[in-house]
This record gives sequence, structure tokens and C-alpha cells, in this order.
Amino acid sequence: MKYSKKDSFTTLTLFSFGKNWYWPFKQMAFSKKNFKEHNGLEFIRVMGTGGGSGFSLRPDFSTYAILCVWKNKNSSELFFKSHEMFNRYIRKSISVRHIEMKAIKSHGFWDRLQPFKNQEINDEIINLPIAVITRATLNWGMLIQFWKSVPRISKAIQNAKGVLFFKGIGELPFIQQATISIWKSNDFINKFAYRNEDHKTVIKKTRQNNWYKEDLFSRFKVILDSTNKFKK
Repeated sequence: MKYSKKDSFTTLTLFSFGKNWYWPFKQMAFSKKNFKEHNGLEFIRVMGTGGGSGFSLRPDFSTYAILCVWKNKNSSELFFKSHEMFNRYIRKSISVRHIEMKAIKSHGFWDRLQPFKNQEINDEIINLPIAVITRATLNWGMLIQFWKSVPRISKAIQNAKGVLFFKGIGELPFIQQATISIWKSNDFINKFAYRNEDHKTVIKKTRQNNWYKEDLFSRFKVILDSTNKFKK
């Protein structure tokens, strides 16, 4: 799919480090220093990921994610080519999965910001892969309730029709949680969101019990999804 280099868009890069997990784990303490918004980079977050089947209380110390929102394509190309720390992540990893996306629907806040700018929706998205990013800051008093519900929703997504990939991501363990999932089409997402009983039950609980201090839900059309593996 082609798109204008002038358009705002989002990238998510997943780095797998295998046994060399300690280096990226140590870098999390310096993520704000190592990665800053500049030169067309409007929003960036460096995150850890969940273990198990994708959403888990147990971290996946071998995998890390960098989420970026760009003013345009040219800005991203310059960053990926010349940013020293980003390229160190690549050199030290055993595989890199890079996803490019354009937001088609987003509501809510991420650190009191609305990073994803909705693009015009048209018929071309009907049969294209769609990514969903969710993010929430949990209320302290609701942590136990939330994490008790995670296995239920994780199993529901794992068994859902049309899901191609899902992974828990987040900035702070237990408190600030996000997810990325990729689906065959928008129709499969709607069927899961509005018909899956486990999902509907958990969503109802979040609203009734005020689990979240802040939350965000965004859908994207997937422009590119590529994986590179490296021999070490």
C-alpha cells in the first residue's frame, strides 16, 4: 500500500535479544535520555513486553518495543538511518520486527496526550490487516482485580478468529500497560469486541469498577510488517 511521505504515521519496532537480555533491560532506566522527540519525531515510548502467550504478569525480558509517531515518512527514514542508540538496539538483537501503521480511529489519552492523528477512512481498509493498540494507567486500588482478569482476556484473544499477532507491552510493570494486536481485517476486530462474552465481561468490569486512571484505544491500518533475523 502506498501513502504520502507527508502523512503522519506510527511505527512499532519489536527487538528480540535472546540470551542477551540484560543489556536492553538496563537501558530502560535511560530510555528518556536515549530517545527524545525531535526532528519530526512527535511521540516515542520505549517499553518492555509481557511473557507467556502475550499478555502476562510475568515479563518477557528478551523482547522490547519502541513506539514512535512521526510527522512524516522522511523524518522516520532519517531517524532509523542515523540514530545511534536505535541502531545499537538493532546490532545487539537477534531479530527485529518493524510495523508501520496509519491511525484510522483513536480515542483517549496517553500521558495526557493524544499521539495518534486519525487519517481519512475509506473502503481500502475493509480487507486489510488492522492493528489495535490499547494503553492504560491503572488505579492502584484496582491492580489485583485487573491482573486477575488478564488470563481470561488473554485466552479469549488467543482463541479469537482472525487474530494474527498479540503482545503485551508497557512502560512500567503492573501499573502502565499497553497491548498491540494485529487482525486480518476490521470485521474480525468488531466481532471479537462486540460478540466475545469474555471480552464484553472484562470491559464492563473496567467501567463499573473504575480500573483505569487513564486509557486509550486506537485502530490502525497496517502499511508494512517486516521481520529481520540476524546470525550471532
